[in-house]
Amino acid sequence: MSFNRADRLLRMITDRTAPAIDDIATARLTLRLMPADAVTACLAGDLAHASRMTGTSIPHELLEDPGALEAGQMRLDEDPDYLPWSVRAIILTAERRMIGHIRFHTRPDPDYLQSHARNAVEFGYLVFRSDRGHGYASEAAKAVMEWARDVHGVQHFAASVSPDNPPSLRIVQRLGFAKVGEEMDEIDGIEYVFLRAAR
Repeated sequence: MSFNRADRLLRMITDRTAPAIDDIATARLTLRLMPADAVTACLAGDLAHASRMTGTSIPHELLEDPGALEAGQMRLDEDPDYLPWSVRAIILTAERRMIGHIRFHTRPDPDYLQSHARNAVEFGYLVFRSDRGHGYASEAAKAVMEWARDVHGVQHFAASVSPDNPPSLRIVQRLGFAKVGEEMDEIDGIEYVFLRAAR
C-alpha cells in the first residue's frame, strides 16, 4: 500500500465527517450500521452516547418502539455473522440526523422463508412520525435491496405488513411486492407476507 493511500485511510478512520465503510448512500439518505454498543446504549436510554458512536443525532422517538432494536440485538447475540444485515440508522444526510431505521430480520435463506422462495431475506423499517410522507422508507428499502443483490447475490426479498398499516401496504405494492401469504405474529397479530424478486 502506498503512503498516500495509507494516509487517506487513516484520515477516514479518524475523521468523524468521513463516511463509514459500511454506509449505503442514496440521493438523500445514509444508511449506517449501528454498532452493537450503540444499540445497547439506545436500549439503556443513553441516546447521547449512541449518537456519538453512530455519528448522527438520535431522537427520543426511537425509544417509543424499541422492538426492532431488541430483536436485532438478540439475533446478533445468537449469530455474530448477522452483523452486516443488522439495524441501520436511516440518516438524513444533509442534516446528519436519524429519521428511522431499517434492518434485515436474518441472514439470507432462513428456513421460514424457504416455502416462499430460496435465497430470500426479509426486511423491515420504521420512519419516525415527523419525517413520514417524504418517500424516505421507499428510498431506504430500494437501497438495501440493491446492496443485498449486488454485494451478496440475494435473489428474493420478503416483507411482512399488518393489514392495519395502509402506508406500508402502499410502499410494498409500489416497490413491486406481491402478496404470497398470511401469518400470525405473536406480537403484531395477523400480517400479510409479500415477496419480490431482485431486479
